[in-house]
Amino acid sequence: MATCDVCGNDYDKAMEITVAGGSSGTFDSFECAIHALAPTCAHCGCKIIGHGVEAGDSMYCCAHCASHEGAEGVADRA
Repeated sequence: MATCDVCGNDYDKAMEITVAGGSSGTFDSFECAIHALAPTCAHCGCKIIGHGVEAGDSMYCCAHCASHEGAEGVADRA
């Protein structure tokens, strides 16, 4: 069994996820993988599990949050 890097659960169906750049982690659920790997919105702090919006050096969950931080000309990807 493998141990989840986030919650420490020993699970026989754990998954290993490798991200660009070569780092990887072992997780027992998508919830733990999202907690560890997903970027955080620079405005509201939620985890970005969709496309999100990139403005400058920051990531946002949506164009609404990006515009609140002063980003101009941003739009949600739909």
